[in-house]
Amino acid sequence: MPLSTDTISTPAHATRKMRGTGRRFRGWALASAAACLTLALTGCAQVDTTAPSTARAEPAHGAPAKFGTVDCREARCIALTFDAGPSENSARLLDVLKEKKVPATFFLLGKRHIEKYPELVKRMAAEGHEVASHTWDHRILTRISDAQIREELKRPNDAIERLTGRKPTLMRPPQGRTDADVHRISKELGLAEVLWSVTAKDYTTDDSALITKRVLDQSSRDGIILLHDIYPGTVPAVPGIIDALKARGYVFVTVPQLLAPGRAEPGKVYRP
Repeated sequence: MPLSTDTISTPAHATRKMRGTGRRFRGWALASAAACLTLALTGCAQVDTTAPSTARAEPAHGAPAKFGTVDCREARCIALTFDAGPSENSARLLDVLKEKKVPATFFLLGKRHIEKYPELVKRMAAEGHEVASHTWDHRILTRISDAQIREELKRPNDAIERLTGRKPTLMRPPQGRTDADVHRISKELGLAEVLWSVTAKDYTTDDSALITKRVLDQSSRDGIILLHDIYPGTVPAVPGIIDALKARGYVFVTVPQLLAPGRAEPGKVYRP
């Protein structure tokens, strides 16, 4: 199934030269998108994926996952996910999610993010959100050695476990780039990979109304929405997204809840 090009990447030397989180990630994303213009609009690569409905139909033998507050076999579920935080915008986002009673899944970066905002990581976990990994330094995993892949995945796992008491079971590869080596190493580290079906391309605009429209235009049952709380236009869009999707009958869940009673299996890739 084609992958989206929505996430962001840059070489390590470029990272050191760039300042300002939003500006840095915006530049990476635009460069990545430009590189993919000659390919299908839905992505730059292909990989076998497992749909949430398939996961739900294959619960772990003798140990099905908990449903939480909703059974997505019956309900019209959708998952709200945020990449590349925590950031200075994350506290406000958490306030919105708490007010709206919506759980989310956070794919966190280590360097300059988990390191800088450890209390926000703790708060995410304490308030019932799923805390997952987006690697340590946002390196493209398909372009680095096995040892470097392990480092990119192990460091945020260890940092998140120290802060929350729970090691992540999910990760999102930067730019959605993955391959057999990434699958194998993810499996060794107990990680399943999670992609997405809805992208606001919020790295291209600060227009909250446009971000909202893009999400609503693409959303459907079992959708996994990709947003980035590092951008100034994204968090202001979230209340409207939530209200509009609730009005359409959607129920917000974390990614593990979306798969229940199935569980995300290490080494597998999940995408609606």
